[in-house]
Amino acid sequence: MISRRMLRIKVIKALYAHLKSDADSLMASEKTLVASIDKTYDLYFLMLSLIAELAHYAEQRQELARKKQLPTYEDLNPNRKFVENAVVRLIAQSDAVNDHLAARKLSWAKYPELIKTLYSQLEQSDYYKSYMANAERSWKEDLALVTDFYTRELEECEMLEDVLDEISILWNDDLGFALIMVTRTLSNMRASHTDVKVLPKFKSEEDLDFAMQLFEKAAIGYDSNLLQIERFTRNWDVERIAFMDSLIITIAIAELTTFDSIPVKVTLDEWIDIAKYYSSPTSGNFVNGVLDKIVSELTANGRIKKSGRGLL
Repeated sequence: MISRRMLRIKVIKALYAHLKSDADSLMASEKTLVASIDKTYDLYFLMLSLIAELAHYAEQRQELARKKQLPTYEDLNPNRKFVENAVVRLIAQSDAVNDHLAARKLSWAKYPELIKTLYSQLEQSDYYKSYMANAERSWKEDLALVTDFYTRELEECEMLEDVLDEISILWNDDLGFALIMVTRTLSNMRASHTDVKVLPKFKSEEDLDFAMQLFEKAAIGYDSNLLQIERFTRNWDVERIAFMDSLIITIAIAELTTFDSIPVKVTLDEWIDIAKYYSSPTSGNFVNGVLDKIVSELTANGRIKKSGRGLL
């Protein structure tokens, strides 16, 4: 499922694009935000189907080898352990996965070179060779192979990243998160299951509202929140303050003053961590220092009001 952390990141990107493009329509930018969130969920399904594409490619190779004019013993009696992997088969035959792919028109069909490259990469790995050499078959072993593929082969694959960028510009930086969703799905799979139990898009029905409201409040209050930041950074060279740092702090202010049920510490921890990743190496400390001062002021003047268990 798409986490609040990912939703916050989507809000950053949407607001960044909205401000940099001088867009007049907040509604249009909100639609882009929703589309970006939907595309993250699409990527989860597309990545989940990738291992099935590799198995299909492997089976096609075996079929072609059988049809040689002078096939070898190995050509006629190939090792079908990967092709018949029970976890891969469950994914390949999954109505939940295939229905989503069909509805959203998602496929690897236009990228045979990627499938060929990834299969070759898998085939050369030590864990694959060990798996194929073991004559015994079990669900545990099948699952371990698939999990190894997703955790070892993909996150640093430049060819995969290039293909994903070609399919959708909205998938920038989403691969790692989609792979986490895939591995969580794999960990929940059992030999007794008749279909893949895919993760829901959101943990709560409130999550999409959270993202939409956060974006709207951050966009509308951007100028006033920026002035507040400037008051606490007067001793800084304004031109040296990264735009992304200021953007992150303005969104954090919007979250602090809008969502009564989210603890202040949660908001601070989330945005400080995001700043460390999406801005400069020193951004975490800078954002932390500025937000501490802003929180003190907002609390004193009553703009931060928290309610609910553990928040009073």
